[in-house]
Amino acid sequence: MNKKLAQAMGLTAALLAASAYAQNIKVAQVVELSGGGTAAGTMYRNGAKLAINEINAAGGVMGKKIESVEMDTQSQPAIAKAMTVKAIDEKVTAIFGPVFSGSILVSQTESQKASIPNFTGGEASNVTAQGNPYIFRSSFNQAMGMPKVANYLANDLKAKSVAVVFVNNDFGKGGRDAIIKELGARNVKVAADISTDPGQVDMSSAVLRAKQANADALFAYLNEEESARLLKELRKQGYDKPMVGETTLMGAKVIELAGSAANGVRGHVGLTADAPMFKDFGAKFEKEFKTKPDHNGIKGYFSAYMLKAAIEKAKSTDGKAIAAAMKNACFKVKDNPGILLDVCFDDKGDIDRESFLVEVKDGKQVVTQTLPMLNKR
Repeated sequence: MNKKLAQAMGLTAALLAASAYAQNIKVAQVVELSGGGTAAGTMYRNGAKLAINEINAAGGVMGKKIESVEMDTQSQPAIAKAMTVKAIDEKVTAIFGPVFSGSILVSQTESQKASIPNFTGGEASNVTAQGNPYIFRSSFNQAMGMPKVANYLANDLKAKSVAVVFVNNDFGKGGRDAIIKELGARNVKVAADISTDPGQVDMSSAVLRAKQANADALFAYLNEEESARLLKELRKQGYDKPMVGETTLMGAKVIELAGSAANGVRGHVGLTADAPMFKDFGAKFEKEFKTKPDHNGIKGYFSAYMLKAAIEKAKSTDGKAIAAAMKNACFKVKDNPGILLDVCFDDKGDIDRESFLVEVKDGKQVVTQTLPMLNKR
């Protein structure tokens, strides 16, 4: 083979490879891989990574493979915004993350301007109140989850008064406002309203205030690491009233960090790897990453498969078409097994699906009740 022929064949191969590469569906994971949100962001990233690998191994989406790039927000809103701009410059089809509400509130303005569907694990109610047609939650809006928690406190525990402990950031303040509203609607008194700082290490004063309130139960709404510290301090000070929360009080990372202090904690979770429909996913995740997934891992996995389902419904990788395919739409597991649960999205991008009441026993979440969709369609 002469030199010119070899060069021509090499150029042809390179062009074919470049053409195939250009056909990939490129997505960006803009998540918390360092800083205060490391536990949540890493779990989300790993869940999406597992799903993307599975999708590609099964032939991709409409014959195209998914190519994922990872960008660390460092758990800082300004960096999340900068990384979102970088992802847009790289011509991505969709963005997964950030997980933290404070970051997605800032970064989503950029993905909206670029007409790029943006999946988030952020729970703050105002995340989907901005009129952004491209934002979609993989988690419950606080306005969806808190009525279920308040029902549990008022009806199951018969609590007449509750001490509320929350973290003073967008996530925590949104949850605090939502639970106080729902408790008031059920004639449950808020005996103490206790604010803590993001990253707070010493929880002794917060626990002392909760004890002094002498409420029938305690509701806590903090990030994972702070939740674990709170539970340890509650046990240390001998707190003996029911401890109730939402997902971040009973997640796998909280149980790992809090140890036995997490036993007995109860409440509502949107997602748990201990629910029967997540068992196979949990086993695959643990085999791949050598750790049990929490709700963030499920959110990431769901987001990747949800994007696949939306692209296939839209028959397009255009951002506007993908978003339109999801608004006011329902997706069923029988048609899209990877999404794990039947789900519906409303016109704001908020999600509705089954959820769970759980109690931590012997270091594990035990599902005590499966709760239906709030708005069946």
